[in-house]
Amino acid sequence: MAVEMDTPSASATVRYLPVSPYKIRQVLDLVRGLPVDDAIRVLQLCQKDAADSVLKLLDSAVANAEHNRQLPADELYLARIWCDEGPTRKSGQARARGRYFRVRKRSSHMTIVLARYEADELEERRRRDEASGRGAATAQRRRSERVRRSRQSEQAHDHDHDEHDHDHGDHEHEHDEPAAAIATEESPASVTEALAPYDTTSEAEATTDADEATTEAGEE
Repeated sequence: MAVEMDTPSASATVRYLPVSPYKIRQVLDLVRGLPVDDAIRVLQLCQKDAADSVLKLLDSAVANAEHNRQLPADELYLARIWCDEGPTRKSGQARARGRYFRVRKRSSHMTIVLARYEADELEERRRRDEASGRGAATAQRRRSERVRRSRQSEQAHDHDHDEHDHDHGDHEHEHDEPAAAIATEESPASVTEALAPYDTTSEAEATTDADEATTEAGEE
């Protein structure tokens, strides 16, 4: 069945869904007339099993609107949504005392029609969302502010790291200068005194050498 809408619209239909129409209509009453974003949140939080089937069909309708009609999802609402009864598959189950219970397997045909808000309604929604901090412009500003703060923190961290490296280099240079000064100011005498404990010649050997030199001089 074709549905004529004054505004651009898109639809999706599922046929022979193996769920009772009674169960589906309980979920449809929760999301009828809601914006797409709100309807998705309601269906995700709904505890009824039929909500999964409705959510899949809603995702299909949104995909049709975006790819076939170039309609943004945040400007759409559930204009019409209904469920018709499909064919019933009859079966039975044998029970005690020769009885037989009939089992009816219900099926459903479900349709969702998404429509775009009017221009004045869209402007009112944008103004209301920005006032409450939920609009797309507000989200973009918040994202830009987060990126700016992140970049500033990264620049401050790099600057502190460079200053730390510079201070560390100056500290090493200050440690090298006294050592060079000490090495320059040392005289040969101080070097000899410093090496005196490592001299292998003992005092007794030095005295013996002096006596031998004196004896040789007397014999001559």
